[in-house]
Amino acid sequence: MTGDQIVVRSPYDGAEVGRVPKCSSAHVDRAVAAAAGATTLPPWRRAEILDTAARLLAERAEDFARTIALESAKPLKTARVEASRAASTFTFAAVEARRLTGDMVPIDATQIGEGRLAFTLRVPIGVVGAISPFNFPLNLVAHKLAPAIAAGCPVVLKPASQTPLTAIALARLLVDDCGLPADHLHVVTGSGGDVGEALVRHPDVAYLTFTGSGEVGWAIKERAGRKKVALELGNNSPVVIEADGDWQAAAKAVAATGFAHAGQSCVSVQRVLVQEDVAKQFTATLAAHVEQLVVGDPLDEDTDVSALISTDDRDRVVAWIEEAVEAGARVVTGGRVGDDGLLRPTVLADVTPDMRVSREEVFGPVVAVQAYGSIDEGLQLADDTRYGLQAGIYTSSLATALRAARELHFGTVLVNEVPTWRADQMPYGGVRSSGNTKEGPAAAVREMTEERLVVITA
Repeated sequence: MTGDQIVVRSPYDGAEVGRVPKCSSAHVDRAVAAAAGATTLPPWRRAEILDTAARLLAERAEDFARTIALESAKPLKTARVEASRAASTFTFAAVEARRLTGDMVPIDATQIGEGRLAFTLRVPIGVVGAISPFNFPLNLVAHKLAPAIAAGCPVVLKPASQTPLTAIALARLLVDDCGLPADHLHVVTGSGGDVGEALVRHPDVAYLTFTGSGEVGWAIKERAGRKKVALELGNNSPVVIEADGDWQAAAKAVAATGFAHAGQSCVSVQRVLVQEDVAKQFTATLAAHVEQLVVGDPLDEDTDVSALISTDDRDRVVAWIEEAVEAGARVVTGGRVGDDGLLRPTVLADVTPDMRVSREEVFGPVVAVQAYGSIDEGLQLADDTRYGLQAGIYTSSLATALRAARELHFGTVLVNEVPTWRADQMPYGGVRSSGNTKEGPAAAVREMTEERLVVITA
């Protein structure tokens, strides 16, 4: 143990909500050594543990939701959705544990293979180092732990320093109540510079999974040496809205998803590209929906939007809004910090691609609207980014939808849906600066195993 501590405070009012150890690289060394010595569990046992976790998470969803709300300022009703999704993530991982198999190889298809039998096995890759972000302190941790358990890999987890309490509660549930051996999961709380860097560089970590900013993620990959690195990074999510699409439904969906958890999601709607014939009506409808959002205490049942993770992040987003206005953008609604210190959900119009609110990832409660003429222009604007996680398009034309699917260089293209949408069992991940792998239990379990060929000579 360590005598140093990290005080976890509510981003909403600064109240202390807990304390965790401030660990060092020496703690990482001990955790990795213990994980490396863990005995591999048989697949049936992995599935049993995962099924139990899914059941207990569902039963204790309210407790987990409250912890999420306290340490991250995620509104309670949104935190409940996260808790429910985490239970599903464990359920799908249990399915993968049961069906994790190799393949038969037709070795006797050539003369040299006559009299031989060949097949592949999927074996655990080794110790998994997991670094999780603050914005989904339960479900994004689940997306690292559940596939690792299904694959048979022990894990050393470093949760975000702002939101470690939820991760610790999940780890306790897995070990104390689900039967996961203690040497299969180690939570090491501390800074990215100490704990995170030690995980990145540790020679006995075989697989490193990181969710966070692109700047940090790609730098991690450069320093990780020979280990396999999985990155799930940022986005400045675009949605294209054609005049023939249901732009009223789109306005309602953008209002709901562009500001959930104060826009602190890598797939929060950020860039809204609207065909010019309906742009004025769309923007007015969007603003009306946004003005109905309740801003306040995350523990209030009615709250839709609460605090950003820190006042520094709030002030950065405000500066980006002011910068956009100085360059010609117009605040349709929001754009100010209230007496309670909370930034109001903001809709900007007349933005241009060179503004930071268009070019970079805002990661705050800001949606930027831009009109376009032809679909050629709309798709070009959507694709004019270094990011490539998820994009959306609203249209009633199948031809236009298929064109968008072919031309938009993103990991996922959603038709008649906002790019914030995600099902936890789907393969999820980006291209370009947004990442290099796919999440979702089926994809992640394969990533966390190695294929071993077995050839038997009769």
